[in-house]
Amino acid sequence: MAGNSTEIIVEAAGLTKVFKDFWGRPKARAVNSIDFKVRQGQVFGLLGPNGSGKSTTVKMILGLLYPTRGSLRVFGESPEDVATKQRIGYLPEETYLYKYLTAAETLDFFGALFGIPPSERAQRSKQLLEMVGLANSYNRPVGEFSKGMARRIGLAQALVNDPDLVILDEPTSGLDPIGCREVKDVIRLLASRGKTVILCSHLLADVQDVCDEVIILYGGKIRSQGPLREILKVEDRTRVIMPHLDEPKVAGLMSWLQQNGLDGDITVDHPSRNLEDFFLDVVRQARDASLETAGAQSGGEIAAYLRGAAAPEATGEAVLAALAHAERAPKPAVREAVAAPVVDSAKLERLAPGGSAGGKPVAAAPGQAAEDPAKALGKASDKLKDILGGKPPSGRR
Repeated sequence: MAGNSTEIIVEAAGLTKVFKDFWGRPKARAVNSIDFKVRQGQVFGLLGPNGSGKSTTVKMILGLLYPTRGSLRVFGESPEDVATKQRIGYLPEETYLYKYLTAAETLDFFGALFGIPPSERAQRSKQLLEMVGLANSYNRPVGEFSKGMARRIGLAQALVNDPDLVILDEPTSGLDPIGCREVKDVIRLLASRGKTVILCSHLLADVQDVCDEVIILYGGKIRSQGPLREILKVEDRTRVIMPHLDEPKVAGLMSWLQQNGLDGDITVDHPSRNLEDFFLDVVRQARDASLETAGAQSGGEIAAYLRGAAAPEATGEAVLAALAHAERAPKPAVREAVAAPVVDSAKLERLAPGGSAGGKPVAAAPGQAAEDPAKALGKASDKLKDILGGKPPSGRR
């Protein structure tokens, strides 16, 4: 994996966040003087139990919360700098999207916020929906999505701007093993391109598969940090992997170890497969056999622009130019359809002078044209005023 670059993407020194009550008194020290650096191309794991300060740290990196003390730099700038936010993609723990927009409209909307041209937005949206396995649901409102599908579209919106820093908070939550593997493949690809990924997850197996370096928080403080391979290494154990040995060879190996004073806690067994790999192999065999399923299927290839094509820079000038173009574009004529008033002719005839007797309408005399409805309405209104005597009905004053 990548991560050998010397460029520092995120740097925290003495970072502290204290939440206060209404009276300004300290209520909770969520983050307590932590130091860490995230370098370009790293997949950086931010771990810890609930309430350890992970989400607070992420929100400070995003500029959504302000540190109480200490310093925090993102791309060498303050997290409040608007230009840095164009280079960040964020998938929150809970997917908050406009539920009445379709999947395609959602990606188009977020792409427009970054000033991506319409043609490029359409192309990226198509590629991303295929990548996350939602190509068949592009025209479906996201409010109808299951949790797993919502996570998939959430990942797509986090990547629509081809960000340099991707922050993923529980990205595999609610996903099946196929979706989990695809997310990890995307993370590895981003790292290979020099992108930086900060991953928060309680699924430690996923973290172990993709992360280069981790910090473990507890009570707002860093309790352990370092390269993952180093902190997981068991120094007082040695593992030897070799081709299959039959029983006589195993017995000979054990005898040799005993002769060399290595007759302690020795275990000889067969390595086991990872359950995720075994599961995906079974699913792959079923798919190759063309077995039908009404459930979710794996996504397509990684979006082409994520594989290496440089994304166009989305500057403030690009946004203004797009708005100016929209203002210059001819506006379609709008015709207001005004519904014709519905007139109850029978009631008008009963209210009009000489209209009806005993509630039965009186037909017009032979050869006499029917009275205009507007005139009849005016007569009915005058008669109603005469009946009420110019006073409001009883009970209304």
